[in-house]
Amino acid sequence: MTSSMLFNVTTFTYLISMIIFFAFLASKNKSLGLAGSFVAYAGLAVQTVAIALRWKESYDMGVGHAPMSNLYESIVFFTWTIILIFAYIDIRYKYRVVGAFVVPFALLGMAWAQLGMNTGIEPLVPALQSNWLLYHVITCFLGYAAFAVACGISTMYLIKTAVEGTNSSASAGGLMSMFPPLKVLDDLNYRAIMIGFPLLTLGIITGAAWANYAWGTYWSWDPKETWSLIVWFVYAAFLHARITKGWVGKRAAWLSVIGFAATIFCYLGVNLFLSGLHSYGSSKM
Repeated sequence: MTSSMLFNVTTFTYLISMIIFFAFLASKNKSLGLAGSFVAYAGLAVQTVAIALRWKESYDMGVGHAPMSNLYESIVFFTWTIILIFAYIDIRYKYRVVGAFVVPFALLGMAWAQLGMNTGIEPLVPALQSNWLLYHVITCFLGYAAFAVACGISTMYLIKTAVEGTNSSASAGGLMSMFPPLKVLDDLNYRAIMIGFPLLTLGIITGAAWANYAWGTYWSWDPKETWSLIVWFVYAAFLHARITKGWVGKRAAWLSVIGFAATIFCYLGVNLFLSGLHSYGSSKM
């Protein structure tokens, strides 16, 4: 059994989980919601084993590094962190319907990685040969994953407000009855961002330390660094506006969605379209 085979199993498992969650939305059968969560957890377990196996495979090949060094590996790890954060929210708050809006993020990432990328294990470029790689990537992607969950929850909030705003009596017994109350969705959005923001902050700090190790400077206004700072300011503005000005509801939900769009561009757009110290072509982070 190879890691690639297990990643294929992971992708299929997340597909099944998403289908079950959609069936849960359509049927309102609570058993389906529980099944969707358990299937997602199973996918997380398989993916954990696959990541560990790929790490071992790199040592067997004489390369020997954590599987987080190129675009394929980073997307795989990103999807793992998304399901991990979802599992935390799901187990703690038990709003299964959130899975229908979060698991698709992981499925899309795994499908793209498995179908459209070079999956080979390659030696690290000199700049990546540091233990800071592990610290920086883990903290950044856990933060990104929390923002992905917040985006899914914010999407639910915006859908619910749009439907209930036009016909609240019809929505009371329809699909919207499956969604948590608006106040709960708003609170979950805030809590997810409160998880992600300090992790992103740690990611930027560890990235600065890594940059000093690799290039002799903590900050060089590289496009990746600049966009990381933009993302940080977006979520800092979210928290500041909520704490000091009481921003809740649609404004907070839209800012969460905008923040995740900026996060995705920071992660993928900068890597693929902008040149800089963090641009290693189509296969590198």
